Amino acid sequence: MTDTLTATALTLKDIAREAGVSLATVDRVLHNRPGVRPDTVRRVKAAIERNAFQPHVAAAELARSRARRFVFVMPAGPNPFMQQIEAYLGEMSAWLSARRLGVEVVATDVFDPSVLAAALEALSGNYDGVAVVALDHPGVRAAINDLVDAGTRVVTLVSDVPSSRRHHYVGIDNIAAGRTAGALVGRLVGQRSGKVAIVAGSQGLRDHSERIFGFNQVMATEFPGLSVLPVLEGRDEDDRSEQVLARLLGRHADIVGLYNVGAGTQGVAKALSDAGRGKQVVFVGHDVTALTRRLLLQGVMDAAISQNPGHEARAAVRVLLALARGEPILREQEKIRIDIVMRDNLP
Repeated sequence: MTDTLTATALTLKDIAREAGVSLATVDRVLHNRPGVRPDTVRRVKAAIERNAFQPHVAAAELARSRARRFVFVMPAGPNPFMQQIEAYLGEMSAWLSARRLGVEVVATDVFDPSVLAAALEALSGNYDGVAVVALDHPGVRAAINDLVDAGTRVVTLVSDVPSSRRHHYVGIDNIAAGRTAGALVGRLVGQRSGKVAIVAGSQGLRDHSERIFGFNQVMATEFPGLSVLPVLEGRDEDDRSEQVLARLLGRHADIVGLYNVGAGTQGVAKALSDAGRGKQVVFVGHDVTALTRRLLLQGVMDAAISQNPGHEARAAVRVLLALARGEPILREQEKIRIDIVMRDNLP
C-alpha cells in the first residue's frame, strides 16, 4: 500500500483526513485565510503536494458543498429594462437551485449616492456576491471597495465604476453605444440642419455619461451642421423626462433629433407627441421593451440601441459564481453585444 491516495479516489475530505485537520481548516489554507498555525498550514500543503491535489478543484468542491447567496442591487422604480433583468433572474430558479445558489434583489435609489452607498454597506457579511447598477461617485466607490476588502465578490452591472476594486463589469461598451446612436441620428436627419436634444437619467451614472461622450464625439466630427443642446436629466422617470423635454421643445422649434440615453421613454414620447412633433424629430433610444416596440411600430421612435437583458442576468450570475469558486471567467461568453433594432427588424 502506498502513502498517497489515488487520483480517482481523491476528495477534499481525504486531504483533510490525511493532514489530520477539519474541512474548514483546509478551506482556510486553500484561500490563505488567517487563523491557522504555521505547522498546520505545512501539513495541509504537504498532503496537497503529495497527492497532486489541484486547489481549483478543491475550491469547486467547496463551492458545491454549501449554498451561496448573491444579491442584485437594482434601481427602484418602473424601469422596464431593469425589470426585464429581474424577470430573467426569476426564470433561472431551477438552474440556481441545482447549483445551491440563492439570488435576491434589493431595490434602491441608484441616483442618490448616499442612499446607494448605505444600501451597499448594509450588505456586508451577508452575501457571497453582489451585482450592482452603480453610480460613479466617491461614496459608492468606497462602499464597493469595503465589500471587496471584506471578501465579497462584486460585479458592476449595466453601469460601471472602473476606479473601484470591483472584480468585473457586465454590460455593453457604452461609448460605442453612444457613438452608434450619434451615427443613427445624424444619418437619419439627413440634409436637414437644426438642433439635437439629449435626455439622460443622470450624468453621474457612468453608462449614461459614456453614452453622451460617444454621441457628442460623432456629432462634432461627422455632423457639424447639427447643434447639440445641453443635456437634460430626467432620472429615468417618465414624468420628469416629459416635463424637461416639453420645456425644451417649447423653446426650440428647430429640434430635428433626439437621443434618449436611458429610461423615461414614455415621458419623452409623450412630450414629442403633445408638441405635435412625434413624426418630425428623429428619435433614438435604448432597449427593446413593450413600450419601445410600440413606439417603433408607430414610427414615433426610429431606432433602439439594444442589449440583451437575459444575457446580462445570466452573465452576472455566472461571473459571480466563477469568482466565488476561483474559476476563470469566460470573457467571450460574457461579452454583451450592441444591437440596432428598428421597425423592420423587431425581434
